Amino acid sequence: MTQDDLLYRFRLRVFAIAAELGNVRAACRAMGIHPSTYYRWKRQLDRYGPEILRPRERRVPRMANATSVLVSQRVVGFALGHPGFGPARIAAELARPCWGGISLSTNGVWRVLRRHGLSTRAKRYGLVAGYAAPPQPARPRRHRSGTCRLIIPASWSSWTVSVLGGWPGPRAPCGSTPPSTASAYAWATLQVTRRNPSAAWTSQLARQVAADLAARGWKLERVMSDNAQEFRSATFQQTVTALGARHT
Repeated sequence: MTQDDLLYRFRLRVFAIAAELGNVRAACRAMGIHPSTYYRWKRQLDRYGPEILRPRERRVPRMANATSVLVSQRVVGFALGHPGFGPARIAAELARPCWGGISLSTNGVWRVLRRHGLSTRAKRYGLVAGYAAPPQPARPRRHRSGTCRLIIPASWSSWTVSVLGGWPGPRAPCGSTPPSTASAYAWATLQVTRRNPSAAWTSQLARQVAADLAARGWKLERVMSDNAQEFRSATFQQTVTALGARHT
């Protein structure tokens, strides 16, 4: 039973109680309506019959300046495709010829998004993030073989070769951390030095890296480093050349 059916039965009940009590005001008082409402319904009932007491369906008003359904769909689709854009940016982008040259104000875009529950950036991101893509078959993992480049840039880590300060005594520990971008491996050594790292240790680490890569089917091809003295040393240059790599 719908709400309209309940309202229709209520109106019929008002007239039934009025006929049973013989007193219109008492019936209106019992049903919680004003007597003027009863007499207005009574005139309609006498003229058109009991079906007039049913609530009339009202269509949704269509304003002359209302945004069309096509434009609303374009706005919602563009907003979901670019959830980080605000109403002003969406209106500016839709006005471009590549998006159809849709002329819509910023406030009009915001009203369309509000009607669809997408008025805020968080709601748009939440709707996009909540979409679950259909599962795809897992790709077989293939063993990558070939050559890789050992990159030792200072900008990729705090220091390529760093001296740990605050160490008591005349000697301090020195750490060297070269990462390999192609193989996703990393090596680290810790040596004790008199404040000046030695090229012998960097050369030893380069030989260790080349050996580890060769054991896994990789070849050391290139070494990038900063301009520290342990890398500019002739000892390190000769070691890299002997390993068949290039130092840049």
